[in-house]
Amino acid sequence: MTRAREQQICCEDTPYYHCISRVVRKAFLCGFDKSTQQDFEHRRQWVIDRIAEIDAAFCIDVCAYAIMSNHYHLVLYINKKEIDGLTDLEVIERWRKLFKGPEIIERYLKGEKLSASHHLLISEIIQEWRDRLADISWYMRCLNEFIARKANFEDNCKGRFWEGRFKSQALLDEQALLTCMAYVELNPIRARMANRPETSEFTSIKQRIEKEVVSLEADLIEPKSPKVSLKDFVAGNEVLKDQIPYQINEYLYLVDWSARAVREDKKGAIDDQLPPILQRLGIDAGYWCEAMQPKGSRYFSRAVGRRDHLQAYAKKLEIGWIKGVGLCTKLFPS
Repeated sequence: MTRAREQQICCEDTPYYHCISRVVRKAFLCGFDKSTQQDFEHRRQWVIDRIAEIDAAFCIDVCAYAIMSNHYHLVLYINKKEIDGLTDLEVIERWRKLFKGPEIIERYLKGEKLSASHHLLISEIIQEWRDRLADISWYMRCLNEFIARKANFEDNCKGRFWEGRFKSQALLDEQALLTCMAYVELNPIRARMANRPETSEFTSIKQRIEKEVVSLEADLIEPKSPKVSLKDFVAGNEVLKDQIPYQINEYLYLVDWSARAVREDKKGAIDDQLPPILQRLGIDAGYWCEAMQPKGSRYFSRAVGRRDHLQAYAKKLEIGWIKGVGLCTKLFPS
């Protein structure tokens, strides 16, 4: 049974969520369609550009992304600290980057004399906008509706572009976050669109690698298109709640190591150079490689996390069982 989105996404449960949107009929409406020989590759850049645009408004950070030919993945973080720190004027400014807003807000910004009832109405509007700026459903709406309209205009047609409402998965702990981010980053390699993370176009891992190795000369070159503002990893041994709880170097090493296993189809065949992060977080290396394979999506259900976190999540939703408990127990045995 489909559950209301507010029951699936709650910052109190976790600020991290994996979101997926797929185009209708799984058609290649964002890439090259071999059956029709039509090239829609440029639309993948549309998604990147739109994410960069709405990122300036929403208090939702992008941890990872992969824009594929017929779907895309986002790992998002609800930045409650940022939204709580915004003034009313900052909320208005951010919302109006995407929407015009009612006339009463225009009058308020111009400093016109307004009645008490008007000020009450304005306060209600601002609070509603504040809530929306930290709402993943509104974030995905602003992204998907824009792309759908643009694609339909280009195709001179009407109708549904996306398959339905986006799918979301709660990432309940740092093990789940790490697993999902790596799974998302390796999408082009599993699809044989790339053979290395650094050549995986339209992914956050390629953007992060380019940032790490950028030279002074490259830094002086004006970028061709806007980049997605990616959430930072922790620096050194520093532990901050509002940053991704791993070091960037160990994460890049893990993704590279996993990419080799996926590319060579070594189901569970583990070499001696295990990334230390797997051992530290108590993640089974064999099941990790299995989760990174094309059929690894079976590990990802409504929520991902350690057994105790999944059980607590199911209890809060008042459901007796949640899909994926057995698999997650094997993947995260500690």
